[in-house]
Amino acid sequence: MNKLDKVNLIPRTLRSDDRGWFLKVIDGKEQGLPHHTGEVYLTLAVPGQNRGGHYHIKAHEWFTVVQGSALVSLADTSTHEQRDMTLTATEPVTLVVPPGVAHIFCNPPDSHEPMLLVAYSDELYDPADTIPYSFNS
Repeated sequence: MNKLDKVNLIPRTLRSDDRGWFLKVIDGKEQGLPHHTGEVYLTLAVPGQNRGGHYHIKAHEWFTVVQGSALVSLADTSTHEQRDMTLTATEPVTLVVPPGVAHIFCNPPDSHEPMLLVAYSDELYDPADTIPYSFNS
């Protein structure tokens, strides 16, 4: 068999709403992945909109802003202690969020561009592992 015959296109679903969009680029179910692979996804927020606002019981997540900037709020769901920070594409870092830490990403209202985030979760999506969380303003 020609190696080119092994090339495959996998349809993806871009989920869009008034906040921006969300796209999984790897969902962990693709043929040929190692025994355990999580999900790689992109999410976009237009100026003034939030993405996230939840925590996970099992999943660890890694986040990198690759366009624009994000005002990030993190909260320990046991103590409700909150920490805020800014992530930018011009000074890229990867934020690692363990289970039990709520997280929300806001594209500042005065931003002039969308905020684009690349993320990895070590668990496949499970609605029971995504718990909504309300942050203090």
